[in-house]
Amino acid sequence: MLAVWVDQLLGFASGALSAIRQKEHYPDFMIWVRAEGADYFNGDAAIAQALAPILWSQTPLVRLGFACEPLATPARNEPCWCDSGRKYKECCYRVDFPTEIPDQMMWMLSLREWKGATLKAALASQRAPAQALLEAGLIAAESGQTGRAMQILESLFDGSDWSRLPEQAEPAFEILLDIYQERSFTRKRAELLDEVLERGPLFLRGVALERLCLMHLDSDDLDSARAAFVRAQQALPDSPTLAYIEAMLLLHEGHENEAKERANFWYRRLVRQGELDEDQLDFLAALADNPGATLADQLLSAEEDLATPLIGLQSLLAALPTAPKLDISVAPDSGRLCYHVSAREATLFAAWHEQFQVLVDEDVALGFRDDPWGNAVEWMSTLCAHPEWLDAPQVVQDLTLALTSRFGSLPWMAPSLLEPLAIRLSRWLQQARAEGNGSLCWDDADNAILLRTGLALVVGMERGARQHSRELAEELLAINREDSLGLRELVLDQLLRDERNEEALALAEENSDDGSMPLNILLGRALALYRLARYEEADTALQVVKQHNRYAIDMLCADNPRSALPTGDSDVKPGSREEAWQYRTLMRDQWRASTGALKWLVANR
Repeated sequence: MLAVWVDQLLGFASGALSAIRQKEHYPDFMIWVRAEGADYFNGDAAIAQALAPILWSQTPLVRLGFACEPLATPARNEPCWCDSGRKYKECCYRVDFPTEIPDQMMWMLSLREWKGATLKAALASQRAPAQALLEAGLIAAESGQTGRAMQILESLFDGSDWSRLPEQAEPAFEILLDIYQERSFTRKRAELLDEVLERGPLFLRGVALERLCLMHLDSDDLDSARAAFVRAQQALPDSPTLAYIEAMLLLHEGHENEAKERANFWYRRLVRQGELDEDQLDFLAALADNPGATLADQLLSAEEDLATPLIGLQSLLAALPTAPKLDISVAPDSGRLCYHVSAREATLFAAWHEQFQVLVDEDVALGFRDDPWGNAVEWMSTLCAHPEWLDAPQVVQDLTLALTSRFGSLPWMAPSLLEPLAIRLSRWLQQARAEGNGSLCWDDADNAILLRTGLALVVGMERGARQHSRELAEELLAINREDSLGLRELVLDQLLRDERNEEALALAEENSDDGSMPLNILLGRALALYRLARYEEADTALQVVKQHNRYAIDMLCADNPRSALPTGDSDVKPGSREEAWQYRTLMRDQWRASTGALKWLVANR
């Protein structure tokens, strides 16, 4: 019965709003109520007439600059406010409603109705109740009206009076941040987060810090992500979301065992508090048992349409048979290794491309000419039905690039999606090495297909399968020392993260130019020397760093330096602030984790 009443109430309120908008005059509105109101309540005119004055009183009127024109509730013996001519105690006073009438309902319905200049003026009036803005914004977002949702929710979170926000505003805040992200409104998103962190209510501040942490993780800025997590922990120490975020952070940092220990700590702590529902406890228990697999499962369930084909793809990759041999030979004139696409492989790739439909952009190291994820359900499903397509390196290349672009920044996805492809590529590289000791160079024959696949796998596995990523990078370095693949810095970073400082130093001191950013090599060498307590050599190495990039050490030492993102062409020049910022983003967490290293940098600026 309650659901029926709610439907009747909303239906009548919507009809009432349309009637009010005709002239915004109360007597005219009551004419409509007496004529049509009973139809909304199965012929009960008394309910319609009793509701009408209440709804009128809370309706914003355009003619009054969006103010309401509330009616005074009559005394028991005064004439009823529904204009029936009877005393109030004998008329509307006698009507009981099954529920309270929400104070913000007519404002909420008006915000759903208004468009363009009228909606803009209504929001600018700042008369809309916060609850009405919240409900109208959520409804617009749920119905796919992202522009309207953004406009309304921006009024809710304009910072003019944070005390008026209802505590249910948290999901609306997250929706607004998501809309900014979808529309690439980076500045607006940053400004909203800054405003909430500086002046917002505590319950929103915690959400903002959690979001900030996730943003830094997405951009691989682990040091900033760790700082945001610590602040979030201080603001909301008992939030179950912190368990999820800390597990992600530790996995990004390469601390899988610690991620499991901390998830177990959170589970025990929150179980004792007894405030979580069964689903939350089940998630935390799974997180404590296997953080990576749990986060992977959560991502798959959140992907909605992609979930089923992604699970199918995982199963396909787990059961891949041994990769077939390729047509690899030694060029008689140069002694270099050459891979040639066979007729069968070309046929397999043609069948795959009918579904995949996107070409690799050969002008960049790792990328496509268009987005491969627009029809991902189709190509993943068809690939699962034709696993033989993965006998063609060009298909493996496309699949690797696509998976890396979408999941490469998520460490927990590497084991199931990228490692099986890396095993396949390694077999082909081993076959190439078995043919001779020459180099497998990028520009020879069809070699670029194998090398591009290798680069994508090294990058994609760098966080979630670090040892495998390093082994593959070393394999590529060994078979191709003539091209600028930029692999030395990746291997160096991974060696430093594994505390393999002797090996890191040996690699940094190799006299080769493989396209790696010089700053990564120079600072990697300095850090390895410092960790090995070879302090005089480390001091000398820092002088070389300062000669190469005068911004680097200051950028590393600063807690909150001004960012220096690459320009539109993403070209990071040696010696630039952009190069210093890029290094800080990727490696400051390693300097901070090395006891005394940052103090040493400060002393040697």
